Amino acid sequence: MLSVIFSVLMIISVISAFITGRFDELSEAVLNEPVNAVELCIYLCGGMCFWGGIMRVAEKSGITEGLTKLFSVLLGGLFKGLDKNGRAFRAICMNITANMLGLGNAATPLGIEAMKAIAEEEKAESTATPSMVIFTVMNTASVTLIPSTALSMRMKYGSESPLEIVIPVWITSAAALAVSLTAAILPYTGSRQIKKEKRQK
Repeated sequence: MLSVIFSVLMIISVISAFITGRFDELSEAVLNEPVNAVELCIYLCGGMCFWGGIMRVAEKSGITEGLTKLFSVLLGGLFKGLDKNGRAFRAICMNITANMLGLGNAATPLGIEAMKAIAEEEKAESTATPSMVIFTVMNTASVTLIPSTALSMRMKYGSESPLEIVIPVWITSAAALAVSLTAAILPYTGSRQIKKEKRQK
């Protein structure tokens, strides 16, 4: 689907350049922007490698275990079906930590590992379990304390105050997490209440 969208965008760009007489600008963009994209990737790579290394050091030094214990208190009520000392819960904690540091790319493989571990632990087949749904929501709309990637890009492109986005990021990510978690949890709460009433009858 994405390939179709990008193809349509390119075709529209070429047609618009011919119609408006700005084909020279289009040619310049085609030649220069791929170079800029590679430079941006290299620029961001340093920060991602640094924080990825920090995450690996945390895992090897036992800090992960401490984070798991901390998150087991905070998240125990959300992931009731998971073993708090298991591989799935540990991967969830690492994913949340990476997201809090604003490391979306580093969080992705941790999120995939966590989802696989949840599916194995809860023996999920073709239907997502409540834990899988809640984790997906938390991973998508997680609270970001240090938006590392966004700050790096603002610094690269000459922002006079790159840190000014930090507080708005805290507010918006916290609001998004609260709303999405509520929307994810309510259906399961309602279904459990209905089952409880049926058993009582």
